[in-house]
Amino acid sequence: MKKLFLPLLAAVSFCVLSQEAKAQTPFKSALGIVFDGNDGSNVGIQYKTALKGPQALQIQAAFRNNWVSVGADWQYEKAINGAEGLAWYAGIGAQLGFWNYDGHSETYIGLRPQIGLEYKIPTIPIAMHLDYKPLLGVNHNTGFQGDGFTFGVKYILK
Repeated sequence: MKKLFLPLLAAVSFCVLSQEAKAQTPFKSALGIVFDGNDGSNVGIQYKTALKGPQALQIQAAFRNNWVSVGADWQYEKAINGAEGLAWYAGIGAQLGFWNYDGHSETYIGLRPQIGLEYKIPTIPIAMHLDYKPLLGVNHNTGFQGDGFTFGVKYILK
């Protein structure tokens, strides 16, 4: 049931939220560092760019011993009234993971729904985010892994 519920919820959310294109993302593009995973052991780089209206695209690559992952996320972002620089976002993304150890390698594919907060510091070109980003594996270790959190710091380019 979980395998059907999360992708269905993400698809419905995408359709509903994409119709409400009134807000704008707080910056055009940013580049930063991200700590990904349940223990922060994946460290990587991340690029975020605004799309039309409240939508954004975020791509990242993360690394740790014997592991590399790359992913892309679509996000819907909306400012929180009365909290300058603070916004919430929700979205969905795909991730590829490449594991190689002692001559054995595997490729992992997963979907990552997400919800989080992003704060753009008003006086300097820095933004930070914290999100809950579980993984729904579609090959090898299929199933739901609910321990995914990410934290990132970005430098605003535009």
